[in-house]
Amino acid sequence: MNRQALSALDAARPAIARLDRSRHAEELAADLIEAWAGVETALRSMAGGTPLAGQNLIREIRQRQLITLDQANALAEFHASRERAHDVAYHPTDADINAAREGFLKLEASLMAPEPGEDASAHGEAMSTKGLRQSPLGIPQPVPLPPERKPWVLPLVGLVVVAALAVGAWWLFRPGEDAAIARGVDYWQRGQRELAVGEFNRAARDNPSTALPHVYLSRMAREVGNMTLAGQEARLAVEAEPNNYIALREMGAYLLASGNHELARRFYVRALQANPEDQASMGFLGCTLLRLGRTDEGMRWLNRAGQGSWSACAQRMVAPGMPPGTMPGAPAPLPR
Repeated sequence: MNRQALSALDAARPAIARLDRSRHAEELAADLIEAWAGVETALRSMAGGTPLAGQNLIREIRQRQLITLDQANALAEFHASRERAHDVAYHPTDADINAAREGFLKLEASLMAPEPGEDASAHGEAMSTKGLRQSPLGIPQPVPLPPERKPWVLPLVGLVVVAALAVGAWWLFRPGEDAAIARGVDYWQRGQRELAVGEFNRAARDNPSTALPHVYLSRMAREVGNMTLAGQEARLAVEAEPNNYIALREMGAYLLASGNHELARRFYVRALQANPEDQASMGFLGCTLLRLGRTDEGMRWLNRAGQGSWSACAQRMVAPGMPPGTMPGAPAPLPR
């Protein structure tokens, strides 16, 4: 059971590792929410499956003596930070970040401990120092002293230099990531999803500073309802190019599909600040504002965007008797 819970906890590691006060408040809030979702899944796995959530779930796990009182208190602080992050006016603090990290680490320590009657060696690498070094929260290890120079060191250095030059030449003359993306789009449009995913992953590996492969991977994950993967890829896209309007728009789309309308609005606003002429961002900003009850602003942005895939939301969201696309006036300023 601990193995399943650890696997669920692994999904929260990227979000925990990203927690840093230098990032935008809405990104910190999104990471706190995502990290708690992974922790909550791990707790449910420990309980063998339960519909409980939040404080009730922590209390149930504690009553079963699956965690200590100290671990339960740390998880309760983490959950409280996550609840505060849901308030769009709240900016996560250092205390919230520390509570998330401490709750995660204490739950991980609990899961790595041997179960009753189990030999600690059965955990293998999970209990080893190597496992801790691989964790994004692991303590840096001291660097060993360099070995004494041997006569063959200089020839080896020469070989390394030649290899580096060869790799550099390949890098300069390799096919651009645009080719892999183009092939991925072609496969995707023909319904060959596995081949498309392979091409997009290849493009992301070849050029980690490009957002577009992650945008497509996020969009494909949303299409099949894999919202965990969609969120991870959308965040990788924004991290690769923080001012790329397509990446910001995709993050908005993920948040809108997840029901986090206020945070989605903020990302659509950032996308339009990066590219004020992006019609898709205008249209889906309008949809998001409608869902937030800001009908006048929403319809004005939908009017400015014109017809597109975002138009259907107006049919569902406007008040009865108000034809879509008839709101008067100039386009609204970017909503705050």
